[in-house]
Amino acid sequence: MPTHEPDRRETGPSLERILGLIDPGTLDVVVAPRGTGVPVTDVVLHDPGEEQEDDGTPAAAGLILLAVGVEAASPEALDVLRAADRTGAAAVVMRPGDRGPRAELVEAAGRGRTALLTRRPGQGWTEVLGRLRTALVHSAPAGTAGVAGLRPGDLSGLANTVAALVGGAITIEDPQSRVLAYSRLDHEPDPMRRLTILGQEVPRWRVDELRASGFFRALWSTEDVVRLPADDRYAERLAIAVRHGSEVLGSIWAAADGRPLAEDAAAALRTAARAAVPHLSHHQTWGRAAARAREGAVHALLSGDARSAREAGVTADRPYAVVVAEAYDGPGEETYDGRGADAYDAQGTPDGRGAGTPEARAGRRVLDVLALQAAAYRPGCVTARSGRRLYVLVPAGDGEADPARTLLAGARTLPAGTRSVPRDVVLAGAGPVAAGPAGLPASREAAELVVRVLRERATRLPAGEVRSAVAAYDEVVPEATVLRLLDRVEPLWGSLPGPVHAMLEHDRVHGSAYGDSVTAYLDASCDTGTAARRLNVHPNTLRYRLRRARELFGVDPADPAVRLLAEIGLRLAARRSHGTHRSHGTGSP
Repeated sequence: MPTHEPDRRETGPSLERILGLIDPGTLDVVVAPRGTGVPVTDVVLHDPGEEQEDDGTPAAAGLILLAVGVEAASPEALDVLRAADRTGAAAVVMRPGDRGPRAELVEAAGRGRTALLTRRPGQGWTEVLGRLRTALVHSAPAGTAGVAGLRPGDLSGLANTVAALVGGAITIEDPQSRVLAYSRLDHEPDPMRRLTILGQEVPRWRVDELRASGFFRALWSTEDVVRLPADDRYAERLAIAVRHGSEVLGSIWAAADGRPLAEDAAAALRTAARAAVPHLSHHQTWGRAAARAREGAVHALLSGDARSAREAGVTADRPYAVVVAEAYDGPGEETYDGRGADAYDAQGTPDGRGAGTPEARAGRRVLDVLALQAAAYRPGCVTARSGRRLYVLVPAGDGEADPARTLLAGARTLPAGTRSVPRDVVLAGAGPVAAGPAGLPASREAAELVVRVLRERATRLPAGEVRSAVAAYDEVVPEATVLRLLDRVEPLWGSLPGPVHAMLEHDRVHGSAYGDSVTAYLDASCDTGTAARRLNVHPNTLRYRLRRARELFGVDPADPAVRLLAEIGLRLAARRSHGTHRSHGTGSP
């Protein structure tokens, strides 16, 4: 086997060590032309568009590239391997396919420098990415001897060790302020620590206080320790975010525990944050399987399987309202398909398509913010993702008629886009409260109808004027009812001849604007002046078009029957034009 002298820029644990830390059978080594002792610096999704950094360094030097969507038996696999080899990648991972790697691919890998690996059947890309990155951070130096020797994921041991270093009480939390671990109680805790530990999360009102004061903004935007001074209620606290690259894994909090914090407590927390990365990463990765199962149960519950309520975390005898939030990126609609987390790749998009686009990244960001708001809004909120939509099951309090009101208000405050594609716009709707799990599919369907209403409103606005919008079902009943009726009429409409069909076909063939003119006239309640202003034409021009529509096709808005047909036909035509029609067979269980 060829030997290799590592490039001076390549540092990190060996490929052999990384593979040894993940479950056997996750990946198979097909060819490793330089052996498995090559260093690994990171694990990323394959991007064939970049081959060299500005300084001439190979863009993927030391990287394990996950070639999502590439099968080792496919013709493009050879191009992907060669591109990875040019960029200096340590390894590239593909799906093996039914036939396994082609002989030509294996031969090319043997002549190159990049190891060829295949993903075992049944392993999802999200799981492979998480396990490789966890193994990578486990292989990094712990940063301090004080926390060395802890087994991976031993957050309680980590909390106790850090408590001894800082001289205070330690709490380790996830980004949603849920308690993952805390140190031993050697002294009587202050009231806030007691409430947090007993409830396994920071109380909602305290989260609201810290958010309003800007504390969380400061915590998540710096790599240093943030100080929360003592007041007449609680002891002083120090907090630091735990990061793996740009990803925030959680936070470590130190509170004075019946004695002042050590003078070097801040320095100890900085060290602890570095040492905590592999442990929180381990917790996050191995917790994902349970999270995926729970999210799959939520999708099953929303599709009508009431037996999934317990696995989804839904209390059977508690009322819930379903909130649907959609990251709006222009005309077009994705209806509910019931697919769980396993159907989406590590970037949150179906099968990896469009994972790296600005629209996809913005959509993930806005839905992540909403999920965080839901977690902080009320204990017991259950969330699930489906493409660019977020589904939230909001439990009702005692005697509460509108449990989703505050959550919708939070969605309304999200930033709105002002570019040609409003990538930061969110449309959110709430369905009626369901008395139990059996009523959740109906609440979900109503919430989706609200989103469709908001989407149709948005398509009638210039892109730069679209803003985030929220509504409850009882606020849009007339429009939602029209959508339901049009859904029923649409399959029949195409087979019926008539004046509206003739007019729209003429517009399609000749590029005329009779349909737009009649639509504007009807939307303006048959007010010619208002309709002309909306069309940006002279009123006489509009009158001429309306007269010609009557003469050529028999479309006379003064005739009640024709006016009704025109309303139906033009609305259905607008659906097809904007892509906002419902995809039959996927929108309901």
